[in-house]
Amino acid sequence: MIFQFILAQAQPALEKGAQKISRGLPREVQRFLEFDLLKIKNYQITVFDVLLILLLIVVARLLVWVFSKILRQGFFRRKQVDQGRQEAVIQLIKYFIYVLVIIFGLEVIGVQLSLLLAGSAALLVGVGLGLQQTFNDLVSGLILLFEGSINIGDIVELDNGLVGRVTDIGLRTSKLETRDSIGLIVPNSKFINDNIINWSHNRSLTRFIITVRVAYKHDPRQVEALLLAAAQTHAEVAQNPPVTVRLMDFGESGMHYELLFWTYSAWRIEYVKSEIRFELIEKFRENSIEIPYNQFDLNLKQGWEGFVEKWQEKKSDL
Repeated sequence: MIFQFILAQAQPALEKGAQKISRGLPREVQRFLEFDLLKIKNYQITVFDVLLILLLIVVARLLVWVFSKILRQGFFRRKQVDQGRQEAVIQLIKYFIYVLVIIFGLEVIGVQLSLLLAGSAALLVGVGLGLQQTFNDLVSGLILLFEGSINIGDIVELDNGLVGRVTDIGLRTSKLETRDSIGLIVPNSKFINDNIINWSHNRSLTRFIITVRVAYKHDPRQVEALLLAAAQTHAEVAQNPPVTVRLMDFGESGMHYELLFWTYSAWRIEYVKSEIRFELIEKFRENSIEIPYNQFDLNLKQGWEGFVEKWQEKKSDL
């Protein structure tokens, strides 16, 4: 209804403007503009129609650029709107303008949208059933743009454990870039229906954990001090909240510790953890702290002598 009202108001003005322009042109130019490029029954596409459609596309792109400039340098700056919401609003304006251009283009070539929709109702039902997942992605994209739960620049972890930075939020799909600089195209419905971890949602510190196993013979308090020192000296680890250590369990071959620290560097966290582990290895070697490996006891029913005899018999058979 809104689009029909806009068309009803704009189409007469466009026709009058086109007639005024054509009257002032030479007859040869008028004939060229009225030349039929395509004619099917009552529908025809002239050179003028094609030029008008191209003009509409140029005007649409110009409008998108103007609105983007005005909003970015004016409203968004005054209201201190974050980058993600800026992109969401501009994306919605872009879609609205492009939909208007498509509708205007159809009207220019003589296609009546109301008749087209009425005549293809049954076809649209079949298409709707076949493209159910696509429509689900489209609706999810609108929810993301309006709700703002995921914005451009956010670091998200998908349900399969893959971590990436959001680089673009489209109407049907969104683009992610992994830590390996690999681009991913993710349907928007996954962000709505699946459990997604948004590491950047609160724009604050995030806590991470490094697990360490140490042999039983070492003093737990000494191990705790070394773990704290390794994390506290790292430049990207926050001092407040402080770094903590937990003794989590008594394993088969050693005690299990957890090193908990807070950082703003969620995107580089794998590198941060790696650097802390390198520092831990150096401190453990300096203090003769042993990281245990699984040990197994071998029980021989006949003793070593019987084992040696059987081994020698096998060697002689070979």
